[in-house]
Amino acid sequence: MNADAAGITGTGRAPGPVLIPGSFDPIHLGHIDVVDQALELFGEVVVGVLYNPEKQSGMFTPDERADLVAASLPGRPGVSVRTFSGLAVQAAADAGAAFIVKGVRNAEDFLIEHQMALTNHSVTGIRTVLVPCAADRGFISSRYIREIASRGERISHLVAEPVAAALAARFSGSS
Repeated sequence: MNADAAGITGTGRAPGPVLIPGSFDPIHLGHIDVVDQALELFGEVVVGVLYNPEKQSGMFTPDERADLVAASLPGRPGVSVRTFSGLAVQAAADAGAAFIVKGVRNAEDFLIEHQMALTNHSVTGIRTVLVPCAADRGFISSRYIREIASRGERISHLVAEPVAAALAARFSGSS
């Protein structure tokens, strides 16, 4: 496929932003690595905090998650944060995204994301770009971060400072 067919401009960048969708409950250093890679590759990134308004789930509300994402990504011109309800492909359309970008940590992530990428493309035609996270970030999981933080253990090496502070406040009983 040539660059024109792929939607790449003469600058080597996609026209418009790319979307990195996720629940980000909470955002961690692996997510931040993927954002930085996407920013380097595409120049403009929308981090989409996705949620299902019909389900009450998550440690943080969608707005709290979006605030934590923004606070964890300072000094990155070209990155914006938005909340979306519904499907990632709907969020991509709403954001005007040229591509969806997803990070993969391991073979299991690849299999799940590959199937989702094919499904999303069959539904809307949007392409998904999979980027491997840095080797030293491949073990990080939001689920494990919440569990470790809930037991009072150190997580500052896994998340940005605003997230560490928010989790400490949440588990100490204050908001």
